[in-house]
Amino acid sequence: MSPVSSVTISLKINGRDHEIPVAACDTLLDVLRDKLGMTGTKKGCDMGACGACTVLAEGRRIKSCLALAASCDGRAITTIEGVGAADELHPLQAAFIRHDALQCGYCTPGQVMSALALLEERPATLAAIREGMSGNLCRCGGYPNIVAAIAEVAGL
Repeated sequence: MSPVSSVTISLKINGRDHEIPVAACDTLLDVLRDKLGMTGTKKGCDMGACGACTVLAEGRRIKSCLALAASCDGRAITTIEGVGAADELHPLQAAFIRHDALQCGYCTPGQVMSALALLEERPATLAAIREGMSGNLCRCGGYPNIVAAIAEVAGL
């Protein structure tokens, strides 16, 4: 068997430049968690179905478990670690807390990242928020509170 080929890629993650050697088969999720220690992005289904691994690539939401790291070379990536800070939450994070839009919290990073991209799309109705968030599952059933938090920040 031949060894797995590797390449060095450049990523700007949360505003910081990184040069990272990756195997051709490494996903962005595994690079973020295992090579860079950014464990805020969660591994849920590892098949792109649950949205727990959602990050922003150039401002657009992607499922990082489906994206090969090498395909992200040269891109700007935002993870939950790049949103707000413990002493200064992003308005969306604060709304999630106010609306109790989390229970176990496992899906919350992916929900927040997806909601950030959705807010850039300017949803005009609650139905648009529900549809826009349909790729992110919450096993605890916190959907009404998640929608309410996003609606608040959207000004609905």
